[in-house]
Amino acid sequence: MTNRHIDRSAFYRYLPFAVFMGFIGLDEFIRFLAGQGLFTLAPTTIYYLYPVKTLTVGCFLFLFRKQYHELKLKDFANIPTTLASCGIGLLVFALWIKMDWTFGAASVPQGFNPELLPGRSIQISMTLIRVAGAVLVVPLMEELFWRSFLIRYIIDKDFGSVPMGTFTWASFLFTIVLFGLEHNFILAGIMAGVFFNLLLYKTRSLAQCVLAHAIANLALAVYVVSTGKWQFW
Repeated sequence: MTNRHIDRSAFYRYLPFAVFMGFIGLDEFIRFLAGQGLFTLAPTTIYYLYPVKTLTVGCFLFLFRKQYHELKLKDFANIPTTLASCGIGLLVFALWIKMDWTFGAASVPQGFNPELLPGRSIQISMTLIRVAGAVLVVPLMEELFWRSFLIRYIIDKDFGSVPMGTFTWASFLFTIVLFGLEHNFILAGIMAGVFFNLLLYKTRSLAQCVLAHAIANLALAVYVVSTGKWQFW
């Protein structure tokens, strides 16, 4: 594989993730400027970045869809494995809501609370967009970056030559720690990274990892909406 082809293959997998993280950085930067008294920022104003972020990342994933050869829908034909992946997703969710510890924060994150938005129609629309982003966009974007690209890139820069599910301690530990640091609940993020990595090693299927991740996020979304524990969003 030529260096140019490797670079392009990597680009297709890290760009959606980089854009997603860029929006998070923009969110934090706007909050920082408001905190410095440069302008007044209503608590819900920043919420409207989420649909833009979700749509932008979703568009990149759609445009690059033919490049994701490691995503094989036929993997779901193995029913026992698919059911096990769903079970792992539910287990990750169950553990996640029990591991709600943050580090370096003065209080529990406020999260995304659609009840603060004006009007029932806007509340419902933004909630649906939030769920769609969490279930359809985030699992695909994150699994392509973490468990298709980075976990193999750590082993060999020609990551496409590394079989899916190849294990090394360095790639395992590096990805779970960084995956945890990506989230507000760091230990919960590390826990999820461990389970998703182990699922990859067992099944050698990125599609199964995406499924488990989506099930975990869907269960969390149902839990958050039904209980009002918005800090998990």
